[in-house]
Amino acid sequence: MSFTAADVKRLREETSVGMMDCKKALTECNGNYDAAVDYLRKKGLAAANKKQGRIAAEGIIESYVHGGKIGVMVEINCETDFVAKNDDFKTFAKDVAMHICAADPRFVQESEMDQNFVNKEAEIYAAQLKEQGKPDAMIPNIVKGKIAKLAQEVCLLNQKFVKDPDKTISDLVNELTLKIGEKISIRRFAKFNLGEGIEKKQDNLADEVAKLTTK
Repeated sequence: MSFTAADVKRLREETSVGMMDCKKALTECNGNYDAAVDYLRKKGLAAANKKQGRIAAEGIIESYVHGGKIGVMVEINCETDFVAKNDDFKTFAKDVAMHICAADPRFVQESEMDQNFVNKEAEIYAAQLKEQGKPDAMIPNIVKGKIAKLAQEVCLLNQKFVKDPDKTISDLVNELTLKIGEKISIRRFAKFNLGEGIEKKQDNLADEVAKLTTK
């Protein structure tokens, strides 16, 4: 199966990989475009994983505020100050801050999941399954599966990107790592909801009217 220069250009735009690598991928896959995309993604993921062993201490702290009611701050690291000033890096940081605001993750990744949180959720799942009449021998494995699914919902890197659900935040990290050639990592984030934790005064209209009429 043959391919054209237009195929190479299209593949480069979709994968952000260099022209020569795109041409090589199409050649290796006998011109099959979809196979070439998979080929580059597998190769790219391996390359990105190698870079994750490096030290990334530069970067940016990005913020996002929605309607003056919800605010997010996120620290995203790279290896050099030069990349920290890169437009693609800055755009990525803004997208992640916005995503956190919308998707409300609790942890960056599975390894950071609080054990007390995991234990509490596991107890709830187990009780629900027991109530449903599931055999005791099956419950631990079912709970394990539910905890794994929960990690996809509450861990930032596992979440589907709100602007493109076909990709996870981890996918975005890997793509940017390949594009700029440096390790990229999301270190930490904080989310603030206006008034959270403050016990608001609850006025009783009937009591207020009664006070006014008795004076």
